[in-house]
Amino acid sequence: MRQGGKLLADVLDLLVANAHVGVSPSELDNLAKKYVESHGARPAFLGFGGFPASVCVSRDAQVVHGIPTNEPFKAGELVGFDFGVLYKGFYTDAARSICIDGCKTKTAKKILSVVEQSFYEGMKKVRDGAYVGDIGNAVQTFVEAQGFSVIRALVGHGVGRELHADPKVPNFGLPKTGAQLHAGMTIAVEPMIAAGKYHVITEKDGWAVRMADNSLSAHFEHTIAVTKNGYDILTKN
Repeated sequence: MRQGGKLLADVLDLLVANAHVGVSPSELDNLAKKYVESHGARPAFLGFGGFPASVCVSRDAQVVHGIPTNEPFKAGELVGFDFGVLYKGFYTDAARSICIDGCKTKTAKKILSVVEQSFYEGMKKVRDGAYVGDIGNAVQTFVEAQGFSVIRALVGHGVGRELHADPKVPNFGLPKTGAQLHAGMTIAVEPMIAAGKYHVITEKDGWAVRMADNSLSAHFEHTIAVTKNGYDILTKN
C-alpha cells in the first residue's frame, strides 16, 4: 500500500502541476491513467460502480465524484482531484483541492487552508485504541470554529484489499463513539467542507455531488495506517 500510495501521490502532484487555465479535466484524466498504467498499476475508480473515468474532478460547488469533461478550467476556479490506485492487490485513495492559477477570493483561499488543516487536526487523535468519533469530532470542531460546515452525507472509509470497506470514518461526531481503531488498520480520512450549509444534492449525471446552496466546497484526503502511538500517511511523497 505504501508503494501504491507513493504512486498516487505522484499522480496528484502531476495533476496539480498541469491544472491551468485552458486545460480540460478530461486531458488530466488521460494523463493520470497513462501514468499509473505505465507504472504497473490501475486507476481504482475507473469502472468502479460504473464510474466512467479515472479521476474525480469536482469544481467549485461540487464536493466529490465529478466526471471529467472537456470544459477547460477557468482562472480562480476551486477544483478537487480525487484519485485511487490499485497496485498489487491493494487500494489507496487520496484527494487534494486547489485554485486554478491562484485563488480569486479570501473565502477560496481560506477554505483550502482549513480543509487541509482539519485533516491534521483529526490525525492528532489517531492511535491504537482511539475511535473514529475522536477523528470526526476534532475535524468538525476545527472546521466549524473557522466558520465553515462539515458535509454529513459523505464520509471516509476503510481501504486496503477493497476500495471502500468498514469502518466508516465521518468528519463529525462525538469522542469515543463509532468503530475503535487498532494498530495495522488502514483508513481513508477525507474532510469535505463547505462555505455554506452542509446539505448536498446529486447532479443529473447520477455521480457528481454538489452543495444544495451552491456554496464553495473543498476536499482533502489521505490513506493512513493506524500505529500504536499515532499514524502513518501512506499517500504522500
